[in-house]
Amino acid sequence: MDAVLASTLLAFGVIFVAELGDKSQLMALTFATRFKVWPVLIGITAATAIVHLVSVAIGYGLGAALPTGWINLAAALAFIAFGFWTLRGDTLTDDEQEKVNRAGKRAIIAVGTAFFLAELGDKTMLATITLATDHGWFGTWLGSTLGMVAADALAIVVGRALGKRLPEKVIAYGAAALFFLFGIWLTIEAIAQLT
Repeated sequence: MDAVLASTLLAFGVIFVAELGDKSQLMALTFATRFKVWPVLIGITAATAIVHLVSVAIGYGLGAALPTGWINLAAALAFIAFGFWTLRGDTLTDDEQEKVNRAGKRAIIAVGTAFFLAELGDKTMLATITLATDHGWFGTWLGSTLGMVAADALAIVVGRALGKRLPEKVIAYGAAALFFLFGIWLTIEAIAQLT
């Protein structure tokens, strides 16, 4: 399989799972109740593309400077931490809810700005940095951006269709389990590389 395609698919899967039950999905659903879906998705896509471009630049730079065994071990610990973070859950803060409520006619700018600020330091940004340390930057950037947009679009479509929230506990447990599996897999790879 082509390296770019492999890193794109990996990043897509990891970020899609990371985004399930995240506050960004709640923000996307909230914005979609106030604005048309397309401007919301365009704002999400623009903000995500920028944040994840910065993330892969950081991760790719770290990957070139550090040995891969230690990177995989750090990534394994990060994914296990993401699993616990996912189990803890995410909610919109009052400030984030206020940003959604204040948005006016310029939905794309409002959504893009809110998502950009919300994603800085979020687990999806950290997961993208982690992936970019050991995989190609372009595939990681493309996959992580598409994964996040797909997960947020799913929240909008399902949320609007059902008119109620997804079962958060089931999603959180499933996403956490996948993070733990990625963490275990990376730990095994790291041990193999370090010995």
